[in-house]
Amino acid sequence: MSDNTIQLKNENILRLEIVTDKGERTGNYLEFDLEDIELPFIYQDIIEKLKASRRKIKNTFLIIEKKEDHKGKKLMSSNQEAKLKALNDFYKEQTEIYNMFLGENGVQKLLNGRKLRWTTLDEIDEIIEEKIAPKLDITLDDITKKIKKKYSVQKEDNVLE
Repeated sequence: MSDNTIQLKNENILRLEIVTDKGERTGNYLEFDLEDIELPFIYQDIIEKLKASRRKIKNTFLIIEKKEDHKGKKLMSSNQEAKLKALNDFYKEQTEIYNMFLGENGVQKLLNGRKLRWTTLDEIDEIIEEKIAPKLDITLDDITKKIKKKYSVQKEDNVLE
């Protein structure tokens, strides 16, 4: 490298390779800068937004169930169709929330060309809980220690107290 170049260190990057259900490489990755000071706040925020979104769908379903059901024009009744539309909106909202944390098109990268399924959100929760969240806790503790070490007042031997 030349003396005329500078670069910040790129340490503590969690890079998770995405593979197919057959273990084949997709070429896609999810990356998390574990020293990003906003990452714990983003994680906390998505947890709250996911909970609120889930409460909202439950309330929507309760409202739909209280309505009188009518035979639909096609296969589904009016309430069934309303529930399916609400679920569709719910999955879109959940995808947007997850992408706030996983990165741009993170859910789509995980899907690897497949469509969103009923179990996909549970699978994403497992990935976050098992592969990512534990690293956040470890790194948060590590960053806290580094900050304390860097900014703590050091006692010097020859200083009068």
